[in-house]
Amino acid sequence: MTVSTDALFQCLLRLGDNTLILGQRLGEWCGHAPALEEDIALANTALDLMGQTRHWLTLAGEVEGKGRSEDDLAMLRDVWDFRNVLLVEQPNRDYGHTLMRQFLFDHYHLLMLRGLSESADSRLGDIAAKSVKEVTYHAERSAELIIALGDGTEESHMRMQEALDRLFPFAGELFETDAIDEDLAQHGIAPLPSSLRPAFEAQLDIVLAEATLSKPTDSFAHKGGRTGFRHTEHLGHLLASMQWLQRAYPGAQW
Repeated sequence: MTVSTDALFQCLLRLGDNTLILGQRLGEWCGHAPALEEDIALANTALDLMGQTRHWLTLAGEVEGKGRSEDDLAMLRDVWDFRNVLLVEQPNRDYGHTLMRQFLFDHYHLLMLRGLSESADSRLGDIAAKSVKEVTYHAERSAELIIALGDGTEESHMRMQEALDRLFPFAGELFETDAIDEDLAQHGIAPLPSSLRPAFEAQLDIVLAEATLSKPTDSFAHKGGRTGFRHTEHLGHLLASMQWLQRAYPGAQW
């Protein structure tokens, strides 16, 4: 007995949509970051994520079997068809929020990719094994910046604590587990998201302690993005910006 086609398709959408939407958010900083080095670093991270998106969505189209390409899945779906977690669609606000969002996602992402690199499906395993090298660097960099700013000036500490307080309630969805996840885990395709939380919390506690930041104690978690049940209004605005050219000129080619 094999994993259902729909479960595998949904898994690939979740992976690809996370990296697509976060990559788009980071791209919004291009030419606007507070320093040239940071401008280049964020652009490079966005490019890494977009490269991963291409692999996930290309495979998703093949698994679905309806002839949809990576571009079709990225540019021709509406809000309710996206399966990204709510965290990655949150607006940049300021640089502190951008870095905190990246930090929270990076450390989950690294754990997920490590698990996927051992997938019983070699296609997922190969993509994850390549991606884990990039995301290892992403996680190291975001942690270093969280520590530097959290334990920096009075204002930088205040901004990073504010960002953590605002974004931490979105982190819980990263570890939400449903029937699709259970089907995938049963067949050795992907780890259960819930199984990644202890390692995530342990790393989070280490970094926040060095950054002199206080982790929120409220256990409330926003959710609904990875199932498509609910997205924030921010995703609609992001997709309008990202998809408008393809929507205005359907099928146009360079």
